[in-house]
Amino acid sequence: MKVEIRHSRKEDIPGIKDIYAQSSCYAGTLQLPYPSIDKWEKFLGDIPDNFYSIVAIQDERVVGQIGMEVCSNPRRKHASNIGMAVSEAHQKSGVGSRLLEAMLNLAINWLAIRRVELEVYTDNEQAVGLYKKYGFKVEGTAKNYAFRNGEYADVHLMAKVV
Repeated sequence: MKVEIRHSRKEDIPGIKDIYAQSSCYAGTLQLPYPSIDKWEKFLGDIPDNFYSIVAIQDERVVGQIGMEVCSNPRRKHASNIGMAVSEAHQKSGVGSRLLEAMLNLAINWLAIRRVELEVYTDNEQAVGLYKKYGFKVEGTAKNYAFRNGEYADVHLMAKVV
């Protein structure tokens, strides 16, 4: 099936919210269960200049989203941080790869980003594998980084340096 990759639009917000409402997506990110549409409209409705949001569209539905915040500190303008989620029905179908490729192209070839950072739960082997495939390296592990499903969980701090 054909997947379109493009910048997100305001009309995509309900679909993005629905992805992050799926248990594997909020468990794999820093999102909370039962996301509010108001929260997502506030977050993506008026995106700041240093934030980029790209979506994957299939059959006119949002099936994945990746966001990137470029550091605003003058000494870190070469760096950014990304986060992404793919709908449960489209995981392991290449959507994550397509989103990551698009965001890395934007970051490296158009925004002069030389360091792309991310945090990924250590038990999210699928995501860790995807990021390693695209040249991200584990730079460290943060113990008890976030509270998830009733307990503290560790994350890998990963980065791709160009």
